[in-house]
Amino acid sequence: MEKCIKDGQVAVIFSPGFGAGWSTWNNVEYSHELVFDPMIVDMILNNKKDEFETYIAMRYPDLYNTGFDELAVKWVPVGTVFRIHEYDGNESIEFRDQMDWLVA
Repeated sequence: MEKCIKDGQVAVIFSPGFGAGWSTWNNVEYSHELVFDPMIVDMILNNKKDEFETYIAMRYPDLYNTGFDELAVKWVPVGTVFRIHEYDGNESIEFRDQMDWLVA
């Protein structure tokens, strides 16, 4: 799986608004790819909205598309363990070292 890495940071795509999750509401087959896809990162960072729909239709058929305007990129240090948490369509990024984990 390709990732966009810049200055020791990995671009992570998520949908911070309420409505529908980007990676969390889609087929497991695509979920990890949708978090890191370098082409989508480029489109978001460079506001290439006109290319987005065409690329999505070609690369991810059957994708539940939350829409270009709902997506954001967060830069995360390489090697950081994280997960995308979703509540009512609102996705957020949670880091393992910042969570209060329980051990049985």
